[in-house]
Amino acid sequence: MTTDHEAIRELLGAWSFGALMPGDERVVAPHLADCELCAAEAARLRAAVRDLDGPPLPAGPAPARRALAGALGARAAAPRTAAHAAPYAAAVAGLQALLAELDEHGPWGTPVVHDWDVHDTVAHLIAADGALAVRLGLATGASASPSVSVDGTPWRAVWAARTADALSRERRRAPADTVADWRAQSAALLSSPAAHDPELAGRAATLMGVRLPLADHFRVRAFETWVHADDIGRALDKPVPPPLADHLWQLVRLAVRMLDRAVGASAEPVALTVSGEGRAVEWVLGSQDEPVAAEVVLDPVDFCLLLGGRSDPAQVPRGVAGDEAAADRLLNRASVLSWL
Repeated sequence: MTTDHEAIRELLGAWSFGALMPGDERVVAPHLADCELCAAEAARLRAAVRDLDGPPLPAGPAPARRALAGALGARAAAPRTAAHAAPYAAAVAGLQALLAELDEHGPWGTPVVHDWDVHDTVAHLIAADGALAVRLGLATGASASPSVSVDGTPWRAVWAARTADALSRERRRAPADTVADWRAQSAALLSSPAAHDPELAGRAATLMGVRLPLADHFRVRAFETWVHADDIGRALDKPVPPPLADHLWQLVRLAVRMLDRAVGASAEPVALTVSGEGRAVEWVLGSQDEPVAAEVVLDPVDFCLLLGGRSDPAQVPRGVAGDEAAADRLLNRASVLSWL
């Protein structure tokens, strides 16, 4: 169950912009007076808003900082869920805020990633989220296409086929209809018992070729939704903020575990530290029986974008001690894990 502390932290984005819903201010203000952690986060967000304000707003199209304000404000209003689904709820709300800026004649055909435009990227998310919806017994109609292979077909081929089917279908529809279907499916996922019951979310399911608790599959959905929102934001020159700190660190811990699986227990050991904003995750990847070959330090957002296939492993900012070649091999391994 979401605690009062977690609920307040979900409201801090809106608080920093002075955009709380009526009544929320009476809840947030007393909590900030008593909670040093939330007060520090609130101060950081308010300082970021002051930095973004700068000179008076120019006339014409809304500047990038308004997109940031809208995304933060919208994701603070995301549906209340258990902690494991909160990052997905926030990512969905942020992407909704970004897409809401596009009207019927907006730049839906702008190239985004792969050979997809904005419309295609939303269609892909219908297919990707639909795999979890099927597992939860929520999917109907076109989104309920198979998510696992029954004839030995590799999961990546099945995954690609889901997207191809969605693109073929949605390209014949208006972007607004595609967005409406994505929003409805996202809402169904966030209303499901698995999004609210940690015990139920602890049950394992196999999706994308890996068996994980349902809680982690919600985090995977958050990861992909945020990365594709960032893709769209970059394409449209509308910067998208990273996940809220608590949400980001859930994604970091999941990504480290996935990288650890991919590296394997027999690989040369490398000590990985993901560190930022006063938090850190430390992990020795590879063999536990040999001396560490290298130590690598990465920022949490950079680490997630590397795992998401959005950063060049040769260019990502890092701190390295020890064997540079071993560090490079780890970063290259991380970058090829992406299915996004």
